[in-house]
Amino acid sequence: MAAARPSGSWSGALCRLLLLTLAILIFASDACKNVTLYVPSKLDAEKLIGRVNLKECFTAANQIHSSDPDFQILEDGSVYTTNSILLSSEKRSFTILLSNTENQEKKKIFVFLEHQTKVLKKRQTKETVLRRAKRRWAPIPCSMLENSLGPFPLFLQQVQSDTAQNYTIYYSIRGPGVDQEPRNLFYVERDTGNLYCTRAVDREQYESFEIIAFATTPDGYTPELPLPLIIKIEDENDNYPIFTEETYTFTIFENCRVGTTVGQVCATDRDEPDTMHTRLKYSIIGQVPPSPTLFSMHPTTGVITTTSSQLDRELIDKYQLKIKVQDMDGQYFGLQTTSTCIINIDDVNDHLPTFTRTSYVASVEENTVDVEILRVTVEDKDLVNTANWRANYTILKGNENGNFKIVTDAKTNEGILCVVKPLNYEEKQQVILQIGVVNEAPFSREASSRSAMSTATVTVNVRDQDEGPECNPPIQTVRMSENAAVGTTSNGYKAYDPETRSSSGIRYKKLTDPTGWVTIDENTGSIRVFRSLDREAETIRNGIYNITVLASDQAGRTCTGTLGIILQDVNDNGPFIPKKTVIICKPTMSSAEIVAVDPDEPINGPPFDFSLESSTSDVQRMWRLNKINDTAARLSYQNDPAFGSYVVPITVRDRLGMSSVTSLDVVLCDCITENDCTRRADPRIGGGGVQLGKWAILAILLGIALLFCILFTLVCGASGISKQPKVIPDDLAQQNLIVSNTEAPGDDKVYSANGFTTQTVGASAQGVCGTMGSGVKNGGQETIEMVKGGHQTLESCRGAGHHHTLDSCKGGHTEVDNCRYTYSEWHSFTQPRLGEKVYLCNQDENHKHAQDYVLTYNYEGRGSVAGSVGCCSERQEEDGLEFLDNLEPKFRTLAEACMKR
Repeated sequence: MAAARPSGSWSGALCRLLLLTLAILIFASDACKNVTLYVPSKLDAEKLIGRVNLKECFTAANQIHSSDPDFQILEDGSVYTTNSILLSSEKRSFTILLSNTENQEKKKIFVFLEHQTKVLKKRQTKETVLRRAKRRWAPIPCSMLENSLGPFPLFLQQVQSDTAQNYTIYYSIRGPGVDQEPRNLFYVERDTGNLYCTRAVDREQYESFEIIAFATTPDGYTPELPLPLIIKIEDENDNYPIFTEETYTFTIFENCRVGTTVGQVCATDRDEPDTMHTRLKYSIIGQVPPSPTLFSMHPTTGVITTTSSQLDRELIDKYQLKIKVQDMDGQYFGLQTTSTCIINIDDVNDHLPTFTRTSYVASVEENTVDVEILRVTVEDKDLVNTANWRANYTILKGNENGNFKIVTDAKTNEGILCVVKPLNYEEKQQVILQIGVVNEAPFSREASSRSAMSTATVTVNVRDQDEGPECNPPIQTVRMSENAAVGTTSNGYKAYDPETRSSSGIRYKKLTDPTGWVTIDENTGSIRVFRSLDREAETIRNGIYNITVLASDQAGRTCTGTLGIILQDVNDNGPFIPKKTVIICKPTMSSAEIVAVDPDEPINGPPFDFSLESSTSDVQRMWRLNKINDTAARLSYQNDPAFGSYVVPITVRDRLGMSSVTSLDVVLCDCITENDCTRRADPRIGGGGVQLGKWAILAILLGIALLFCILFTLVCGASGISKQPKVIPDDLAQQNLIVSNTEAPGDDKVYSANGFTTQTVGASAQGVCGTMGSGVKNGGQETIEMVKGGHQTLESCRGAGHHHTLDSCKGGHTEVDNCRYTYSEWHSFTQPRLGEKVYLCNQDENHKHAQDYVLTYNYEGRGSVAGSVGCCSERQEEDGLEFLDNLEPKFRTLAEACMKR
């Protein structure tokens, strides 16, 4: 019997195994791979015991069901307990049913639960008697649940090498959790290879551990390579989701549409991402005030939207929501956290301002201005001191003359009605205004049955005031003839009392009278001619003479007006010719046009009659007049008069016979245009008014000085043949040679055609050419050689001990037979150069001498008794000629030499 109990126990176990195998065979077509979960003997409620790979079995499943109500299966395959469970010694199993409602396909997964300690004992017993046919030294998947309750040490798995069949193998491990932080978390039994964990692990701190397992013999031989072993820490839902803010605050406009986004809330969870532990679900669990419910929250995104368009700030301006976030996709056993969301309702202009009264009455005294006469008030439910509340007032009717304006008081929002233009009681005793009001911001709602503007009526009564005289119209006119006799009277300015419409009792006084032509009667305002009136005077504009009149009543109140005297024209002015000088260019013109004017009005003016005044017969013989139109005639000459200036008297008559004589100064000029005649003086015209400029005068004077220098040189050369040469003064050195084109040298002087730079006379040379030749310098300076009489030979050009040639002046070697040059040669050389030099005069843009205008030259030789003749170049004045009277000995010697010749 004792032996029968074990036999019966093994028989029962065998039967149950056969039944299970039979069930598996029956559902083989619909079943997936079996799953075994190793769990402690005691399981708490709502605890994760493992995961099943549902996708590997049935990808298209949309429904998941557990056959055991003590267990719940989530979408990711997580298996949770719904109640506390105590495992017996027998195995426990249940089925996971997967189905697709669209095609009615179904599959099953069998889940077996085994106690960890019994499994360990079975492994140890079997491993002692069974031989392994499969290699055991390979990475074995291993995991452990975080925050495990043990019992510790907790068996994880066994590491074993096949070489243990032939050798004694010792097992060891290294790495994080062993000899690295966190130290001593894992250890392995040296002989069996069983791997244990010594304490609980937090996955949020360590997601996994990678340790290295070693298999060695007692003598240190390593038959296996080091084995990397990864221990994954399975997540447990031990972290609550947390909102990013303790209190959320959002603002939304009132009357917004349904579905308007209010804001978005967000929460975080430290558990493993992409698992049910971090699948969050948002919801609103409370609202203050509780009704009506106006907001909803998207469960996945946390976006809050409106569910109604009845948000009214004027009723409720703030809502407070209590919101919740829960993991496990909102399952009842998921962890949850709450927060607060405050929603402020912002104002829009959904209420029109309305007048508190529909009609108002005000009064104002006439002739007053810039006074406040009324304040009106409005009601507006919108937010105070915003554009939706502030009022804009306007006057709709009754203010056509611009007497009133209405403005807004920024503090009280009242409308202030003011008078900006004085009212007249005599014209209107009452004014009725219609005023309207709107907000600064546009109205947000469309106008329906009622108007978008509130209106009210204001009746303004005008009070009478004792006024002074009124000058109306301010400008009054009278007509008078310009030849009215002194003492002539006429109606003047009239003012009146606005209340009685009478002019009695009003006194008048003249304020302004530009020429003092009239006087004014103090009692009646009539005017009297004091001086002769002239319509053509300079103070008259458009034939009207204006005076200013002051009117005053007995109380001293005054007004001012203007009296315009319209002067009627009288034919008291004859027509005349304003242009007194007429220029006729004889080569191009035979006549000139003359135009007459008349200061009188057109009725006393053209057409004009032109005629020559027949005082002398020469005028009739030389000139002829032809009428062109009503105001112009053509003056032409006849009998070919000479160039000059002539006086031609012309009589002009208007249509009424009034005439005047104008003496014209007619100039017959040899010109192309009139401007040519005015710019220069023609020698054939008497009294030419053309004047020479200062540069022209200076050029003439310098030309004269140059001529004197040439003459002086000739005199000195001629006198050197017959007698000893005179000593040249030393002050002639560094003198200026001034170019002039106004004079030419005498016919008996001969010059070199090769240049115009003069050389001075040498002291030791003899003869004309010899004297000149001795002064030649090397370097290219050209010489002016002078021969008297024109019969000198080459021998006369030889000096003492020197033989001079013409080319020696230039630096050449060809000998010249004679030194004679004709006047034509000299003229052809000097004229172009003198003209060019004079042209360069005053060509600089700053009106200074051109650089080539005044050139210096060196004069070599001895001084003379007369001294230097370069006095003209020493003068700095441009226009002064007084130095010609005080030259003293400088030009006296030259004058004497000229007189001897």
